[in-house]
Amino acid sequence: MKIEEEIKQQKFSSAHQKAVINLLYTASWLQSKQQDFFKPYGITAQQFNILRILKGQHPKSISATEIKLRMLDKNSDVSRLLDRLLAKNLISKKTCPNDKRATDVNITEPGLELLRALENFQNELDGVLRLGQADAAQLSELLDKCRG
Repeated sequence: MKIEEEIKQQKFSSAHQKAVINLLYTASWLQSKQQDFFKPYGITAQQFNILRILKGQHPKSISATEIKLRMLDKNSDVSRLLDRLLAKNLISKKTCPNDKRATDVNITEPGLELLRALENFQNELDGVLRLGQADAAQLSELLDKCRG
């Protein structure tokens, strides 16, 4: 459905304004789809992001500070998210031996198992955009260009 129909607005001051509104609307729509996807697994998109970061580091640990730098949502409260993942036994945390103020974080076997289970449904989540490979690649290039 076109953005004009979605938000019931026919006029935009420019193509740029329309593109920005469309991008913001689509980002919100995609976040909603992600929430629906992750809900049965008891995690959020931000928690999934952390688990993916930790899987990429596995078996090495990573600091909470480094996780925050790698997060897709830079405004995430990483400490709170880590505490929730710890409570679910999806990660482990320990004080860094070199810096008592820092925390080393690792993904646990249950965390890896959850990611393996989610991999089976990744195509379902990726397919929500309804784009072919070429269109998805072009969209990604355009978004990279937007960020300059």
